[in-house]
Amino acid sequence: MDIIAPIFKEKKLKLTPQRLAVYNYLLNTTSHPSADIIYTDIHIQYPTMSLATVYKALKTLVDVGLIQEINVGEGNFRYDGNSLSHPHVQCLGCGKVDDFKDLSLDNLNSSADEHTDYKIISNKVYFYGYCPDCQ
Repeated sequence: MDIIAPIFKEKKLKLTPQRLAVYNYLLNTTSHPSADIIYTDIHIQYPTMSLATVYKALKTLVDVGLIQEINVGEGNFRYDGNSLSHPHVQCLGCGKVDDFKDLSLDNLNSSADEHTDYKIISNKVYFYGYCPDCQ
């Protein structure tokens, strides 16, 4: 949590209780929730916070690089409090999204760089399969 204040100060952004609430929620979950789920879960503690405010907070947090926006192809975005580059896997049965643990794709950008005249900056990698509960 200590990282957010200096980043917002550097970017000249206001650190609101709503932005803090959304960020804190994402830091404390590994479920990769959608904006609707975040809104539902924190609405109890912040009953005056609107869904629009949650979307705005998420956009700001993505823009400053504190969280990741994940698009696994289901028509809406999910969010990850782990902003470091890492691959995700989605269950084709129940839709659950998990992080890969101990799978490093650090060499993927440099390897891709060798096969194109583009300067590769980043990547997002998604895998699809069936979780243990759906197998």
